[in-house]
Amino acid sequence: MRIYLALSFCLFMLLGCGLQSENVSPEISVPDEASIPHEASIPHLRAHGTATQLVVHDKPFLILGGELGNSTVSDLGYLEQYWPVFEALHLNTILAPVSWELIEPVEGQFDFSSVDGLIEAARAHNQKLVILWFGSWKNSMSSYVPAWVKRDQSRFPRAQKPDGTGLEILSPFSAENRDADMRAFQALMTHIRGFDGQQNTVIMVQVENEIGMIPSARDHRAAANARFAQDVPAELMAYLEGHTEMLAPELRQHWNANGRLSQGKWEHVFGRSVWTEEYFMAWQFARYVDAIASAGKAAYPLPMFVNAALVRPGVLPGAYPSAGPLPHLIDIWRAGAPSIDFLSPDIYFPNFVHWTSRYTQEGNPLFVPEAGPGPATPANGFYAIGQHDAIGFSPFAIEQYKRDDRLGSAYSLLSYLAPVILEHQGDGRMVAVRAPIAFDGTIDDAPQSVSLGGYDFHVSFYQRFRAKDQQNPAAHAAMIIQLGPEEFLIAGSGLTITFSTPGGIAGIESIWEGRYEDGVWQRGRLFNGDASHQGRHVRLSSEDFSVQRVKLYTYK
Repeated sequence: MRIYLALSFCLFMLLGCGLQSENVSPEISVPDEASIPHEASIPHLRAHGTATQLVVHDKPFLILGGELGNSTVSDLGYLEQYWPVFEALHLNTILAPVSWELIEPVEGQFDFSSVDGLIEAARAHNQKLVILWFGSWKNSMSSYVPAWVKRDQSRFPRAQKPDGTGLEILSPFSAENRDADMRAFQALMTHIRGFDGQQNTVIMVQVENEIGMIPSARDHRAAANARFAQDVPAELMAYLEGHTEMLAPELRQHWNANGRLSQGKWEHVFGRSVWTEEYFMAWQFARYVDAIASAGKAAYPLPMFVNAALVRPGVLPGAYPSAGPLPHLIDIWRAGAPSIDFLSPDIYFPNFVHWTSRYTQEGNPLFVPEAGPGPATPANGFYAIGQHDAIGFSPFAIEQYKRDDRLGSAYSLLSYLAPVILEHQGDGRMVAVRAPIAFDGTIDDAPQSVSLGGYDFHVSFYQRFRAKDQQNPAAHAAMIIQLGPEEFLIAGSGLTITFSTPGGIAGIESIWEGRYEDGVWQRGRLFNGDASHQGRHVRLSSEDFSVQRVKLYTYK
């Protein structure tokens, strides 16, 4: 067991003094560079055309991930049985929780043996890691805080309902809560830098998990009530005024409806409603998280993000985990948490297409850290990466998948297409198609058309020559990448695609099955007969995920 008393004492002395007032911004200590081993280029984000890419070892990296169940990583012996499953599924990244209660069981005494064991196991199985910090909040609740925090509610206060009843949620209006979390997180990031700064096994960090207030839209303890009675912070008002035309429509509507004031109390600026209470809490959560992320980045500046539990239609704040980084609150989070690199959705609802479009507004890069299981899951990964240049995709509870799950077929194809995908992210030469699904599960299987490189691609979400009632369009999707003036890669499953041009007819010169090996295309079969219906269409099997290289031409 590794106990880091000296480090924790230094952090406590640097951060713990003079922070009793809830309005005092925390100081951030910076590790002594001489104590840190020489490290490789730190994983970071970069712009690539209109896309944002994750760079690992100085190369762009596409996360083909899976998130572990919450308890799996607490027993590394239990986790060991699943590494062969992850390999069979062609994962390259595991998303794994690190809980505050395990690394700081006694205040100021840090035990990173579980973190080191996780990193070493990932290295041994050629996997990267995204660390999920289960600190102050996990799924709204504060169940992963240490016992010394749980039991001392006078020092570490809880949020309260309007009647004063306490909740199992640490109040974000407490400097003690914030600074204890911040000290632990900075100690964690300092340790990861020292232990992994050369290998870069850990490539990103999620700060907290699915933050939100429930069953009240806001905290009603005295400190929160006093803050709610104050003016909207000037920093937030300046952000709103500087981004007026780009604001989320819900926020812009509430602001405009109350006269679009440039200053004033929360209920004057946004009106008296639970929505205003949610805006208020979103700002406070964002400021709290920003302090933690800033402290962590001072130690080791890995890319950091925050994830959100999404909202069912028609549900009001307080009836869902409110004030997290949801699409209608994205502007408040951006203004309040500039140290967070992007905001991410955990998508368990069927309407995946809807949610991905909401999380790509105004330059927020898409990363899906949690996706629900089911036949649509692999198709959703293809769509997110092909249509939205996603940094990556990750189904939840990955250890529950079987080795022969269709996710493995999708990830296998994406893994050897990754160099081509990454080359074309953000250059306007890649699109994806899938049948949208409504929240109630209704599938819109109507044909779609997309344009790329002067050609129109007409997509049916069914295979020709097979009964529709034997197919599931929710499981079908494809991405199309333009390689040259008339040449395209079409990769996916279950679709039939025909072609045209605005001024003429598009013919198929050739269709080659194949694969990429070390970035070089290796031809397989030539599909110029029955496989293409005598040159009429491209057909992707619904049995697994595959790729075809297509050359088109025009004639009249």
